[in-house]
Amino acid sequence: GPFAAVLARPDVLHALRLTALLVLIAVAVNAVLGTAVAYVLTRDRFRGRRLLDGLVDVPFALSPVVVGLVLLELFGRQGLLTPLTRALGVQVAFAWPGMALATTFVTLPFVVREVAPVLDEIGTEQEAAAYTLGASPLTAFLRVTLPSIRWGLAYGVTLTAARAIGELGAVLIISGGIAGRTETATSFVYRALEDRDELSAYAVAVVLAAASLALLVAMEALKRRRSGAREAEG
Repeated sequence: GPFAAVLARPDVLHALRLTALLVLIAVAVNAVLGTAVAYVLTRDRFRGRRLLDGLVDVPFALSPVVVGLVLLELFGRQGLLTPLTRALGVQVAFAWPGMALATTFVTLPFVVREVAPVLDEIGTEQEAAAYTLGASPLTAFLRVTLPSIRWGLAYGVTLTAARAIGELGAVLIISGGIAGRTETATSFVYRALEDRDELSAYAVAVVLAAASLALLVAMEALKRRRSGAREAEG
């Protein structure tokens, strides 16, 4: 009864919905951007390639708190890009766009690092064969490359979702953690514990744990499917 009452509260529902929104945005952006970056890193040779490859891992090297502070310096009240966002009528800091930026940035490497090895492994022979048959680059990617990397992409997306669910530091700083407005599920748990509201904190934590467990099961299933696909191809 008390557990259900906590999950029915408006602030809790808002925090859970906002968390789901941020996860969806991070997954959608990184699925496209991460695949594009992985494709460029494995298929093209250009000056600055090693630099780009190193920049992909920057979110692993930086503390999420630092990421949040940088975003505040860019989009805060006196931020470097604040005049531009005001001219466009968009609020980034202390609003969901800034939270989406933070979540997307800290989860950037996962798709790249899962898809790039698969692209290296499959090589370019099938793509070259598609080109000789008259396929455009987009058609070759959609019909040849994408099916070949689907398990790596799915695994990277699952890792991205798992990381996005648990993000706290960067999102808390750029959002301010305003209850009922910019509070995610993880920041709600943090605030509830500070307020000594253990029941509410544990209830939301159970929901987050269940979501993480579901993602863990999905990752294990993807591992098996991926191994089975490799054995079949072998």
